[in-house]
Amino acid sequence: MARLSCGIVGLPNVGKSTLFNALTKAGAASSNYPFCTIDPNVGVVALHDPRLAVLAKLSESREIIPATMQFVDIAGLVKGASKGEGLGNQFLTHIREVDAIVHVVRCFEGGDVIHVEGSVDPIRDVQVINLELILADLQSAENSFAKVEKQAKSKKELVPTVALLKKVIDHLNQEKPLRTLPLTIEEKELLVPYPFLTEKKVLYVANVSEEELPHMENIHVQKLREYVLAEGNELLPICAKLESEIAELSEEEQKEFLDSVGLSETGLNRLVAASFSMLGLITYLTTGEMETRAWTISRGTTAVLAAGKIHTDIQKGFIRAEIISYEDVVAYHGRLGAKEAGKLRSEGKEYIVKDGDVILFLHN
Repeated sequence: MARLSCGIVGLPNVGKSTLFNALTKAGAASSNYPFCTIDPNVGVVALHDPRLAVLAKLSESREIIPATMQFVDIAGLVKGASKGEGLGNQFLTHIREVDAIVHVVRCFEGGDVIHVEGSVDPIRDVQVINLELILADLQSAENSFAKVEKQAKSKKELVPTVALLKKVIDHLNQEKPLRTLPLTIEEKELLVPYPFLTEKKVLYVANVSEEELPHMENIHVQKLREYVLAEGNELLPICAKLESEIAELSEEEQKEFLDSVGLSETGLNRLVAASFSMLGLITYLTTGEMETRAWTISRGTTAVLAAGKIHTDIQKGFIRAEIISYEDVVAYHGRLGAKEAGKLRSEGKEYIVKDGDVILFLHN
């Protein structure tokens, strides 16, 4: 499985690039005018996982390798993007290439940052972007429908695809994203060749001002939360400006700073964790003298496929997986102690790996 990526989208001047810079410390250009980000910036961010340091200490590991997530800073979309307004086509292509969307929405007042629409209204902002993605999908669906309908005259096996694309077009015409269209497993498989934008999962980020700390609540956040929950998605309030300041500090300074504003962890850690969860990802752990490492897999992955994450040879020669829960490794002061206490389980190829399983794969 290649590294999964989340595209950060939003209207111009909502705090996207500020958030991205904080995430990656990559110094992506962040300016107070639209179309500052044209080519997408890409950053790889570690998933904060305190379990790794604990295991590394027990195993006296030389190195710690966390799980990572790729974030792509996509230029600010504007009204008319689906018709090519404001470099729209380019942006839509960038969204097409990511696995999920992090949609940053401005939920703070303040005259010093120009809002592209002239006022702060999170629901309107969300609808502007959603509508552009819906219109882009509608165009793709209509083009595909015309092509497949013609082919179905001689290829009867395409008839279900024609019916499905018609269903997709009807749904999009109601200005509804495709992630809200109920589909059967068969229909989902038929749609695989058509990478629609509004099928992608979305995590909404409410960007608030420093005045809103530590609760990050205001009337804009409340309105947006209601809208997002009705859509079946998750909302994460974050202060992008604060995150960009925290990103410059050492780990110890970060902790002091967070304590001083009444927060227990950075918004970035919450964002990476929520992105993992949205994409249905978990991590299993390996630990030894050389390294302690988190391996990213999809929820529901079998032991034999999880082994292939380390090396295809381990997958091919798989004998069994020796598994101890993270809690047991810690409680019995290491793998050996947990094994002696009878906490080690031998599992076969079909075992479904759980988050936090500490695994040793035996193979030919």
